[in-house]
Amino acid sequence: MEQITSLQNPKIKQLLLLQQKSSERRKTGLFVVEGQQELQHCLEAGYEVDTVFWCPAVLPPDNPAAQSPTAKPSGTLSPAVLPPEAGAARCFQVSPDVYAKVAYRGTTEGVIAEVRCKSLRLEDLLLGEHPLIVVLESVEKPGNLGAILRSADASGVDAVVVCDPLTDLYNPNLIRSSVGAAFTVPCVACSSADCIAFLKQRGIKILTAQLQDSHLYYDTDMTCGTAIVMGTEHDGLTDQWRQAADAHIRIPMLGQIDSLNVSVSAAILMFEAVRQRKIEGDRRR
Repeated sequence: MEQITSLQNPKIKQLLLLQQKSSERRKTGLFVVEGQQELQHCLEAGYEVDTVFWCPAVLPPDNPAAQSPTAKPSGTLSPAVLPPEAGAARCFQVSPDVYAKVAYRGTTEGVIAEVRCKSLRLEDLLLGEHPLIVVLESVEKPGNLGAILRSADASGVDAVVVCDPLTDLYNPNLIRSSVGAAFTVPCVACSSADCIAFLKQRGIKILTAQLQDSHLYYDTDMTCGTAIVMGTEHDGLTDQWRQAADAHIRIPMLGQIDSLNVSVSAAILMFEAVRQRKIEGDRRR
């Protein structure tokens, strides 16, 4: 197996470009996943790993690959990924100095991978009878989107739709902040017009979160097929979504500041839907 000890190695330069530039991710169809837990979620979601970079010095002591570069690892990482004799995935051992340069954080357990992107469309979503969907218009901060995906995973949301995005869905900050939820929650990027048409055709109620002309969120029924639509913290939602909405909802603000972080607001609304649906389910029993 090739060992990489220089930051000038072309493979390391390529890895850094994928981390830093969305244009490189689009051009190559690859993105970067860092950490054993995140990579495991990625594999379970059916993504194809192209290349693995690993550093035995950083791997946990209980991982056999930490003792021997030819040993097959076990435990949290799939044996089909890390060993040099793996199938399609290319594996490279990197020195601690190189790993320290390419790793975003120190708790990734010595594994970074380049993975092939998957393009999910609205028509690909598998929705149940009363789906719960979160729609985000023009989200610009990947950390916020990652946090929303974590809450979406925890609350059992069927899908997250990002309309007219200002960040790509494979931004490393998004994947890192989602702690693997970027792979457990179906996530689609599309235009607002396409998303509105999709929701209307399927009879899914559109609830827009806004302060003006709105009702308290806990007084609004979310037990039917529901799409919770959030805008940016600075500008809110465009008129396109306000006019398409079946209802406008708001979170009561009792302090002097009139807005919450969008990821916090989204979590509140998602778990209100969970609460209402649990009560409805208990009534039907």
